[in-house]
Amino acid sequence: MSAIENHQAAEKTFSPGIIFILAAACGLIAANLYYAQPLIGPISEDLGLSSGAAGLIVTLSQIGYGLGLLFLVPLGDILENRKLVVTLLVLAAIVLAIGGVVHQSALFLGVSMLIGVSSVAAQVLVPYAAHLSPEATRGRNVGNVMSGLLLGIMLARPVSSMVAEYMGWRAVYYLSAAAILVLALVLARALPSRKPTAAVRYSALIGSMMQLLKTTPILRRRALYHASVFGTFSLFWTTVPLYLTGPTFRFSQQEVALFALVGVSGALAAPVAGRLADRGWIRPATGIALALVLLSIAAPLLDQGGSTFALILLVVAAVVLDMGVSANLVLSQRAIFSLGDEVRSRLNGLFMAIFFAGGALGSALGGWAYAAGGWKAALAIGIALPALALVYYATERKRQA
Repeated sequence: MSAIENHQAAEKTFSPGIIFILAAACGLIAANLYYAQPLIGPISEDLGLSSGAAGLIVTLSQIGYGLGLLFLVPLGDILENRKLVVTLLVLAAIVLAIGGVVHQSALFLGVSMLIGVSSVAAQVLVPYAAHLSPEATRGRNVGNVMSGLLLGIMLARPVSSMVAEYMGWRAVYYLSAAAILVLALVLARALPSRKPTAAVRYSALIGSMMQLLKTTPILRRRALYHASVFGTFSLFWTTVPLYLTGPTFRFSQQEVALFALVGVSGALAAPVAGRLADRGWIRPATGIALALVLLSIAAPLLDQGGSTFALILLVVAAVVLDMGVSANLVLSQRAIFSLGDEVRSRLNGLFMAIFFAGGALGSALGGWAYAAGGWKAALAIGIALPALALVYYATERKRQA
């Protein structure tokens, strides 16, 4: 390849257009995990699922996502990344379309798990974005991509609620399948190829992950930080709809969807955090992010009535919580992506799997606490998680990321 061609390839690799495409792609893919959460009622009624089995719709997609993080995302260290992502997206489009067609509950639950598995394509793209970026702007670029992913997560619930309201829940799956198929075609044409240089068998690749976890203290620390704050994030967004639709506020589902849109602005913290990371401020910015999460979840305790002030507190809490979680995620990924190109996908898979488990725990604890002790009990657990993270943060030495 000539010098001119090399220069043109570099410009294409690091262009803002590619970063925008990656951000939009991550948002569209991640949204697939969250569309079903507000639709459990109508889906269960249509498919004849019992109330006890209804929760499996979300649980199985989360299990599938966790399996994909551990067993598919690491393939980004040995397989050509663009081809891996496109393959996963084609699988996602197929299973989403099947999800809109099936009428058997058992088959739909199987589809839910496969939706989770195929949605890990987003977590192949995030370290891919880090690979494309020069060191000086890696944090900013990863932050921009993560802001797209976070917007997808935050918009998924209100969007699926609105679509289901006017077109039925099956339309959500059909439209998502079409969008993912189009996305696969766009990425196949727009993304530059990236073929890892490592020549490792798949068995050795998976076997190396436990060793990476044992020998990488930054990974363990950052994963535990984010497991704590993501647990609070999941707890809040699991219980706040119950609180808003309850006797205190008596919100409709449409009003809950509008409230969920409020948190979208919190994703703007992601690129800001990326710029701070690029300037070497990961450690102080992490302390601020953890503190924001703690303050946000404590704020609603100031007024638990149905007043306008209480609603304003909830709005502020939602925005600040999402800001803290978004910022900490980008800071964490910037830290672990600096540990080595050849293991970046495995590090990201481990990081995501650990903090995703924290989110699942937060959702479970939140639902249990709300049922047992109401909104105040749920908030108490939400406060405890980032408080523990801050205690752990206090043990961090300055030379650590």
